[in-house]
Amino acid sequence: MTVSPCVICRTFGLKSAMRSRWIEIALGAFTARPALWLLPLLCLGPSCTAQRSVPNSTATATVAEQFLLAAANQERVTLGLSQLHRDSRLAQAAASHAREMAAHATISHQFPGEPELTARGAAAGVPFSAISENVGEAPSTIQLHYLWMHSEHHRDNLLDPSIDAAGISVVARGNELFAVEDFAKTVRSASLEQQESAIAALIAQPGRLDLDLSPITTSAARQTCAMDTGYAGSRKPWFIMRFTSDSLTQLPGELKSRIASGRYHQAAVGACSPHDSPFTSYNIAVLLYP
Repeated sequence: MTVSPCVICRTFGLKSAMRSRWIEIALGAFTARPALWLLPLLCLGPSCTAQRSVPNSTATATVAEQFLLAAANQERVTLGLSQLHRDSRLAQAAASHAREMAAHATISHQFPGEPELTARGAAAGVPFSAISENVGEAPSTIQLHYLWMHSEHHRDNLLDPSIDAAGISVVARGNELFAVEDFAKTVRSASLEQQESAIAALIAQPGRLDLDLSPITTSAARQTCAMDTGYAGSRKPWFIMRFTSDSLTQLPGELKSRIASGRYHQAAVGACSPHDSPFTSYNIAVLLYP
């Protein structure tokens, strides 16, 4: 079947991401990626199963929402990308916004009095380091998927290799469908102790530094993590790196270079609570001693 672009279809998209920050040798604080206007609303046809413009449970997906996720994953599998899993929290955020669009009979990323995308995701409890949103209006999800895949920025968002979760909502109003697809790169939940252990394991790899894991030193490292400058405790480190990341599997390049320099022989690691931001991240301080 050939699907022609629909003259009344409208699609927009938005993307925002956490950027890492290095303090004391660093790049600054959180920034957001340039916005990309995206697309998303699909349905199997004018009579497809979708939410009506009333609240509905996000525990299970409608036929239209299942179609959208399956279509997105099929595109990803074809290119060897990992499939997206449905996140009920993202679906909750998407459903709230889709109902707003249906109520206003238009598409937008934010209506007066409504929180913006990152705030909606955080309020729904989604732990993300990147989040993007596709919104659209059309009588058919098939038409919109066609348009999406033939729009560079829209396609790039759907095929973003870094994202791993999706929440999709489709709301019907009359013969029109209003849809929201929220994508996210989710961050695994980890306690401060787990974060510290993961980074310590990287530092303690053969040929690297000894670790000072005493309660006093760990407490000082945690306090240092929460500080913008300086250090806590009576022992003065020769070098401090504070960094924010969404991964516990690698060290910053500058830190690895410092460790490899041979100037330092002991290290302490401290984690602290995230800064006031909708993005979820690990905040770490590594103190290096002679």
